[in-house]
Amino acid sequence: MDEMAKELKDIFLEANNELLKKDKLLFDLKVSERTICGALMNKIYDRLKNSSYSDYYVDVEYNRNRNHRKKIKTCYIITNNRYEEITINCDLIVHSRGQNAKQDNLIAIEMKKSNRLKAEKIDDKYRLISLTNNNYSLPEHVCKYKLGIYYEINFNRNTIFLEYYYKGEKITEDTIKI
Repeated sequence: MDEMAKELKDIFLEANNELLKKDKLLFDLKVSERTICGALMNKIYDRLKNSSYSDYYVDVEYNRNRNHRKKIKTCYIITNNRYEEITINCDLIVHSRGQNAKQDNLIAIEMKKSNRLKAEKIDDKYRLISLTNNNYSLPEHVCKYKLGIYYEINFNRNTIFLEYYYKGEKITEDTIKI
């Protein structure tokens, strides 16, 4: 991982630790993924505003709105040994909203509860592989995120399983206690 990706991972981990410390009640109440994403969004934003990434935004389920038309993000994914263009509506992203052409996309997070279907979890992981891949071009396709994070909440075990994606590959994983 390059220095920027390491720094972004640290920002995420600090924000997540703050979430677990200050908003543990959300986990105790077993609220929806969307609610936890919103709380995590606020924690990440608090970390960004005091960093070199203060010009970036944190959005939940963001879709572009250019020329007064909504556009779902697209990227390519490999299935059945062929590339397919798929639509993306990522759970949580850190990006410049198109304002920084050099590095628009920083972090993509896909969040799931552990009791969700296995196929949904696999789809999220494939999306993160595609979103962190550097082989696509902007603005036609949304890609080149510096870091992808798969975030799976297991309320029964009181754990969060994390997988990190970089340059189109899973690079590491971790399990943390809630």
